[in-house]
Order: sequence, then structure tokens, then C-alpha cells
Amino acid sequence: MTPHRFTNAPPAAPSAVLVLGARGRFGLAAVRAFAQAGWPVVAQARPGAGALPAIDGVQWLRADVHDTAALAAQAQDAQVVVHALNPAYTHRAWSDEAPALMDAAIAVARRLRATLMLPGNVYNYGHGMPAVLNEDTPQQPTTPMGKVRVQLEQRLQAATHDGVMRAVVLRAGSFFGSGTGSWLDLAIAKDLPRGRVTWPGPQGVVTAWAYLPDLAAALVKVAQHRHRLAAFDRLHFAGHAVTAQPWLQALHGEAVARGWLPAGQPLRMGSLPWPLLRLAGLAMPSMAALASMRYLWTTPHSLDHSRLCALIGPEPHTPFGQAVHQSLDDLGWASRAIPHPVAA
Repeated sequence: MTPHRFTNAPPAAPSAVLVLGARGRFGLAAVRAFAQAGWPVVAQARPGAGALPAIDGVQWLRADVHDTAALAAQAQDAQVVVHALNPAYTHRAWSDEAPALMDAAIAVARRLRATLMLPGNVYNYGHGMPAVLNEDTPQQPTTPMGKVRVQLEQRLQAATHDGVMRAVVLRAGSFFGSGTGSWLDLAIAKDLPRGRVTWPGPQGVVTAWAYLPDLAAALVKVAQHRHRLAAFDRLHFAGHAVTAQPWLQALHGEAVARGWLPAGQPLRMGSLPWPLLRLAGLAMPSMAALASMRYLWTTPHSLDHSRLCALIGPEPHTPFGQAVHQSLDDLGWASRAIPHPVAA
């Protein structure tokens, strides 16, 4: 593993940051974290985006991400650019659109001579990944999306070779929290108000999770210490590496506390119908992409954050039960009508 060769220089004072894709779930979490830390934030949203939240210290910019000149003009003081752009969750969209989005992010980072920060994932490692992943673990992707992610990081690294810009990848497990669109609300807990959960894989397999407010807070800390990194660097965020049991315990407690389940009554358990997902994928490309990721639920994996902690100190870490509670609140489920008690 690469040794920890970080200098002892103090963290840099907040400068300014440009967040690309700021209206998305990760982008908005990053906007809030940087603003809370005192950074002036320019938050890019596509011209047709809906209502934009008012956040102190945040300047919203409706602009096409490929309009480098407009972005650079509005964010001329930014020394950090966050790449929070994502195409639709299909193999075709990732293959066709993700490289152009990366090129757009690189273009504005180069124009600003800034550090480009990319949230990474574990898709890079493929079906044969070891149980513990560090920055030097060989990347051997076995899915179309994994291959795209490897290519994007290679593209990013190549852009730093001439010294005009710098870049860092902060890799994490599956996202949860800060709104809709994760495994939590789309599958695991979608029927929680009716006393039921769906677990996508064997209950004893350890999987890596990233609570988005924690990941965003870590991103800010990395930005503050960016001058201590190589021109291109990778760091791993550990988050929560858990089996199904902590999830089931936390969700059971939430269901009882919110009046969805009588005290003492267990949750009903369901499994994800993977064969049906593959079949649905013949007509729905997003289902095909989802089905290709089944191995994430059968292959134990966690991320070693030793290098990250050597750089920033302790990783931001919300206790698991608290993170689950807040994630459900973020979905608006706190105000849902209470269903009739589930029969035993």
C-alpha cells in the first residue's frame, strides 16, 4: 500500500468552490457542507432545473455544464471544483454521456487552474474484489459501469500531467441520506411504513455505505488539505461497513417509533427478485444496469480509510442509527400518514 507521505502543513483557509451538478443529491450535500464550513459556493444547475434552495453563502448559477467560459467567469475565484454530474443510470447513458461530462469538468478546472474533486465508487474493482479495498487495490472492473468509472479516473489523471490542474478521487460505498434515489428508499425500506423491508442479498455479507452528509464533510476537509496531496490522488472513505443486521435493527426501531409497527412485532422480510430485474432489463435499461450490480450484495467489501485519516484526522462519522433516522426524515417519511397496524 502507498505510504502516508503527507506534510504537516496546516489546512488552507476556505477559498471558493464551484459545484457542478449542484442540484443532485450528492451535489446538494456538497454545497451545504462547503457553505457550512465557510466557503463561498458557486452552485451550477442545468438551465431547466426546478426550484433552487436558498442557502447562505451559495450563489446559484443556471448554466450548461459545457459552457466553460460562463462557468469560469462566474466562479473566477474558485480554487476547487466538485464533479457531481451523473447521467441516467443505464449502461448506454454512462458510456455515451459520462466521458463528455468529465471533459466538461476538466475544462473548467483547467480554466480556473483548480483542484477537481470526484466522488468515486467501488464499481472499479469488479466481482473479484477483496474484502478490504485500499487505494492500491488493482482495479479489474467486470461490468460496463465499472469499466466506465475506471476510464473516467484515467481521463482525470491524464488531465493533471501538465500541472495546470490537480485532482483527487474520494471513493466511497453506496450512498444513503440527503433525499431520494438510493437503495434505502428504492428497495430496502420502500415498504417500511407497512412493516416490511426488502434485503437485496445474503444477510451476513458486509457491504460499504456512505452517509452523504459525512462524505460531503470529508470532501470539505480533503479540499482544505489538498495542497498536501499529489497532483492526482485517490483516498478512501470508510463510512459504515455493515451486514444486514444493523440495518434491520435500525429500521425496526424507526418503524416502531413512527407508529408503523406495534412494539414487539418483527418486520416482515422480503428479498429482491433479481431474475425479474434481469427480465425487466430487456425493456427497461435502468433495470439491466441495476441487475448487473448484484455482485455488490454477495461479495463482502469495505474501504480502508487509513490514508484519508492520515490527511484529515478522524473521518466524519454519524452513528449508524442516527444516520438512518435522519435519512428517513430526509425522505419526508416523518409526516407520512400512519397505516393500520400490520397483522402478526
